[in-house]
Amino acid sequence: MKPITAAIVALFLVCSVGPTVHAVQSELPVALQATIPPPNLKVSSWALMDASTGVMIAAAKPDRRVEPASLSKLMTAYLVFRGIDSGEFRLDEEVLVSENAWRSIGSRMFIEPGDRVSIENLIKGLVIQSGNDAAVALAEYVAGSEAAFVEMMNQAAAGLNLNGTHYVNSTGLPHPDHFSTARDISRLAGAITQQFPEHYRYYSMKEFVWKGIHQKNRNKLLWRDETIDGVKTGHTRSAGYCLVGSAERDGMRLIASVLGAQSKTKREDAVYALLRYGFASYDSKTVYRGGDKIVTAKVYKSVSPSLAVGVGSDIRLTLPKTPGRQLDADIRLNEPLVAPIVKGSTVGTLTLRLNGDEIGAHPLVALGDAVPGSWAVKAYDTLRLWVR
Repeated sequence: MKPITAAIVALFLVCSVGPTVHAVQSELPVALQATIPPPNLKVSSWALMDASTGVMIAAAKPDRRVEPASLSKLMTAYLVFRGIDSGEFRLDEEVLVSENAWRSIGSRMFIEPGDRVSIENLIKGLVIQSGNDAAVALAEYVAGSEAAFVEMMNQAAAGLNLNGTHYVNSTGLPHPDHFSTARDISRLAGAITQQFPEHYRYYSMKEFVWKGIHQKNRNKLLWRDETIDGVKTGHTRSAGYCLVGSAERDGMRLIASVLGAQSKTKREDAVYALLRYGFASYDSKTVYRGGDKIVTAKVYKSVSPSLAVGVGSDIRLTLPKTPGRQLDADIRLNEPLVAPIVKGSTVGTLTLRLNGDEIGAHPLVALGDAVPGSWAVKAYDTLRLWVR
């Protein structure tokens, strides 16, 4: 088994065929970008994302609209997981398989008309075997028809800001109006890992047996490295070979999406190279917790002369693994702070710097209410403010 911390000289994998992609983009501020360049991949497009922050560490042609093939089933699964978590249906509910689902072409779970199959088994058939028949059966059960389910898919895509994505079916079969992007696919895979961690476990299963038919997970990276636990493969003649891979190490989860590779091996090697590069070059840290006090501020004309101040939500950063890394914070309050102040109100700014370079500014908020004091307190503090 090859560890994901393989020698850094092996990071610069070149997939030898397919369209060459040269221009590399990053959503990280320049000060946060690693000095080591990412691998040079000869594929249609690719993206490497920190799942916890949603930031694209590096990408090439991430917004190019491409045929996503069976990566479309990520959205099919997303909607099923969402329905289970909301209580609309249960894993042990049985689905009556229609002839329409049975007639699905392409990869199959091998369900038959009239079969009663649990939602959980259909999820396994969808995720592990990439069954088009399982996708259609689930779509019909959730929405009544595949067409209605596709409307749900597009609504969910809009809700997740997958602006380069449009679905026509639940399976990923080719259609001119069925497309996505490396950016959107990475975001969707990240949403599954973050929103449905209990259900994400299906993506790490290596095999599923249905009616005596043994089928192995098409994501062979599950056998290559024990830290890789998903996510999904896709392939059609027109789309080429596609793969979204994900791994977690030391609290950092990375999502790597590769589209339009020339072969199964090349898509696996490309995703593996991106994951190795990401873990070798970056880590992900929660530098402040939402709701924790960062500073105590002075408040005028209030029952209490002080107010706890912090950030409203966690601040998590994707940081380069550079020697002597120094992260500093500059706190500036909107002084003077005068009651009344409502909990959650912005009362200042927290500016973060890495080795002296600004990498982001975040609002500081009141962690409680500053209630106006008595007339005597107000009068005294008015004088204090006047001479301040």
